[in-house]
Amino acid sequence: MQLTESQKGYWAKNLRITSILLAIWFVVTFVMAYFARDLNFVFFGWPFSFYMAAQGSLIIYVLIIWFYARTMNRLDREHGVAEEE
Repeated sequence: MQLTESQKGYWAKNLRITSILLAIWFVVTFVMAYFARDLNFVFFGWPFSFYMAAQGSLIIYVLIIWFYARTMNRLDREHGVAEEE
């Protein structure tokens, strides 16, 4: 099956969005957690490193999901593959 230019563009944009969001996920999950132990101040009664690991990363994950869903819905409409609502 031969892909059209529209399908190739759709797939390229999808891969770019996914790659960027996975890079953000990696930084939030591994890089920030690694450096969080150097954050030695108290934030709302808890060590800031605990707050970043327990709460801050969850907020970022929800934002990643929201952004991906919104962006993919827009991309689907642009390329004519959106589901009927």
